[in-house]
Amino acid sequence: MDRRFPVSLFLSAVSLALAAGAHARVHEEAFDLPVQVTHSSGKRFSQPIRVTVWTDDANPKPSPVLVLNHGRAPDAEGRQKLGRARYGDAARFFLRHGFIVAVPTRIGYGVSGGEDLENSGPCQRKSYAPGFAAAADQVAATLEAIRQRPDAAQDRAVIAGQSFGGATTLAAAGRNLPGVVAAIDFAGGAGGNPKLQPGRPCSPHLLESTLGSYGKTARVPVLWLYAQNDQYFGPTHPREWFDAFRAAGGTGEFIEFPPQGEDGHQTFARFPQTWHPPVAAFLERQGFPALRPDPVAPETVPAAGAPPLPAHVPTTRDEASHD
Repeated sequence: MDRRFPVSLFLSAVSLALAAGAHARVHEEAFDLPVQVTHSSGKRFSQPIRVTVWTDDANPKPSPVLVLNHGRAPDAEGRQKLGRARYGDAARFFLRHGFIVAVPTRIGYGVSGGEDLENSGPCQRKSYAPGFAAAADQVAATLEAIRQRPDAAQDRAVIAGQSFGGATTLAAAGRNLPGVVAAIDFAGGAGGNPKLQPGRPCSPHLLESTLGSYGKTARVPVLWLYAQNDQYFGPTHPREWFDAFRAAGGTGEFIEFPPQGEDGHQTFARFPQTWHPPVAAFLERQGFPALRPDPVAPETVPAAGAPPLPAHVPTTRDEASHD
């Protein structure tokens, strides 16, 4: 399959005019990327997914690439309401470290649509690995496509993700994808339900063996970030998962934040001031540029000659955290 950056499938773009620089621009684009995913049943799925790409004219070129992965709503309605995954606030933080940021909306979610390939089965008989693998396939396709851009570095990439996207990040780290030098797991896991069983995810021992297994092959450092009052996974399971990852041969560090609001699982979306410092320090240790000062809040203006964003694209919903 040809996965060259599909300029012809370009859908929309906006430019954010930064008051801090007369000519600097932050650009948001969205395009459709054809992907192929093999389900655990053996059935092969081929369809396009929507990928949002953030770039900053002020960054040196070629720029390192960061693929940022969204979480999973517990119900089909929530997964559809994701719309187009954007993570605008988080993307701008990573832009200030010099990255091109790509946010894929995976199969089964929002504007990408399609079958739910990440369903892991009933609570007491979870099979987590196939769903993580399907998601990691899409991470690999996204990374390969973005690396074809002339402004993208070939040898400097990071994978990051929140909740189910964090677990996807671990699965992708275990594949040692070309150019990937580090990974960041924001409250990664699956099977949590804060309403029905707060702090008690389904089959945590299976999550331990699955997430731990990625340490056997991962050869990049992974930063694990969790909060004590995570209502999806609780205060003890994430540390056990990290220990299993380390015991299998993985490298990285685990940071447990003090309680964040009513649910620490929302730290990524709602408490960026908590995770910005350790993530910035981690990226600098991997040789990425130091965090640039935060510019004045940008004014949104259309890019020259670009069509407006579709009216159905959400602006805040996809900032929320899910399983």
